[in-house]
Amino acid sequence: MDKLLEAKGLRAFYGPVAVLHGIDLDVEQGEVCALLGANGAGKTTTLRALCRTKVRTEGSLSLAGEAIERKTTEQVARLGVGHVPDGRGTFLGLTVEENLRLGCYTRADRAGCGGDLERMYGYFPRLKERRRQQAGTLSGGEQQMLAISRALMARPRLLLLDEPSFGLAPLIVREIFGILAKINREQSVSILLVEQNARLALELAQRAYLLEGGRVVAHGSSEQMRQDDAVRRAYLGD
Repeated sequence: MDKLLEAKGLRAFYGPVAVLHGIDLDVEQGEVCALLGANGAGKTTTLRALCRTKVRTEGSLSLAGEAIERKTTEQVARLGVGHVPDGRGTFLGLTVEENLRLGCYTRADRAGCGGDLERMYGYFPRLKERRRQQAGTLSGGEQQMLAISRALMARPRLLLLDEPSFGLAPLIVREIFGILAKINREQSVSILLVEQNARLALELAQRAYLLEGGRVVAHGSSEQMRQDDAVRRAYLGD
């Protein structure tokens, strides 16, 4: 498969403090890839570095062969990178439909937004039922569905997801992960997933990286990671 995203020697800083220490990773076209690790390992920082927001970086980054390490957040978004941050980032005072239409702002083909809106309602029927409600009145699970849908409205090639299961009931998490698998399968959207629930992440992903202290300490297929004794003990509870 072709590499869609590639990072080499990626370092990231908050002010003078280094958080990532020269990591190498890639995401292939149409692939779901997971980033595993404990709190503070550098997972969220990795996503921020890839979409060029909130951190200073060194090293090389490319999207479909095009260098992006010097591009702005908006330029990276226009190249096809969608980001669903931790905390979801929905506009709580706007309605569900207004939030979704905001997802189209980076697109040149605005005429296609109506069709994609209906597609999102097909994936997440609950959002259609609540299309006129303010986003701030939605449940946590519905807000996560809205955040994912809004990112998809931009028709990204790569979707960066930061802890989509956080704070949600297990049944809602299963529903959302099932829909993510369907979106990946039907739309060939590549996904880079940060997720504390390693067992669930490895069910969805084809490959995974394990971060510790801002460094990649293991990577491989999801099956290889499930069989790794250190991963099983620390992250799978085996």
